[in-house]
Amino acid sequence: MIVRRRSPLTGEINELDLPITNEQIARWTGGAMIQNAFPELTADQREFLKTGTYPGEWDVYFAKVKDA
Repeated sequence: MIVRRRSPLTGEINELDLPITNEQIARWTGGAMIQNAFPELTADQREFLKTGTYPGEWDVYFAKVKDA
């Protein structure tokens, strides 16, 4: 499933093709913990679902802040 989210760091809309189902999304939005609703996803993929932060984006962002 293609998931689109806006990055809180860059404002850009990113997308990932994640191996998830509508049923899993319903469990998560219904209150299940994200790691229980999507056990097959990596931590980076779950972070993307929660916040819109693309995998590795924090590293790039903080490298730019550090160099500024």
